[in-house]
Amino acid sequence: MTEQQNIPGQVQPKMPADEHRMDPAPDYTPRHPGVGKLKGKRAIVTGGDSGIGRAVSVLFAREGASVGIIYLDEHKDAEDTLKLIAAEGAEGFSVSADLGRRDEAFRAVGELVGQLGGLDVLVNNASMQFEQTDLRDITEEQLRRTMDSNVMNYFFTTQAALDHLPDGAAIVNTASVNAFKGNDTLVDYATSRGAASAFSRSIAKQLAPRGIRVNAVAPGPVWTPFIPGSLPENKVEDFGSHVPMGRAGQPWEIATSYLFLASDDGNYFTGQTLHPNGGTIVGS
Repeated sequence: MTEQQNIPGQVQPKMPADEHRMDPAPDYTPRHPGVGKLKGKRAIVTGGDSGIGRAVSVLFAREGASVGIIYLDEHKDAEDTLKLIAAEGAEGFSVSADLGRRDEAFRAVGELVGQLGGLDVLVNNASMQFEQTDLRDITEEQLRRTMDSNVMNYFFTTQAALDHLPDGAAIVNTASVNAFKGNDTLVDYATSRGAASAFSRSIAKQLAPRGIRVNAVAPGPVWTPFIPGSLPENKVEDFGSHVPMGRAGQPWEIATSYLFLASDDGNYFTGQTLHPNGGTIVGS
């Protein structure tokens, strides 16, 4: 059982923020020995440098996958993740790209597919959030940045990946509990996560004839660089204590949902959403 960590107040002046600057460090370490659930598979994880993306990348590596990560500009975090993938005995590759631009998404995916030698699993995870307490304070620049990062990103990266994914492949998209319960201070972010859910369900239907399964994971509060990068210090302190389990989740606890959906364990799942959120009851 994971206990609540004492999370001191802290902020970082940029989004995406840096995992290596967080205190305490997020816990990405898988808890069980690998059994080859993804042996021989090639996976791309966007936002794989840190947070949930790092935990997913390390877990996939432990289960036998070669992993390519795409990140924006968090170079040290990306280097650290590649070292963790290598420590699991797997090949890891990285590329920096702004996935909100179609040409960048196609470049990044093409480069990683070339290094991996193919593609079997796509995890769309990279995203951003910015807090505003008044809808009128969400500027056009912020709104477009949120949608480029969280919606256009998923469209472009998936479009690029479909040129390479074989029949029977898997796509897992990150959504959020906020898409289901709403969030009065993260209106544009919650809206974008609702789009991720609708996107997942829609392309699940489109790709079902090819046997490509498309699902989503909708995490609740998780201790990742999102938090010090987007929330004020007083909200970071003891972050996550409001959920029924009384604590924030750790990235490793969320990554297991992605493994289930990416592997044969989730073979009869498509168009579905898993909810690792600490006990918040939402419609699925």
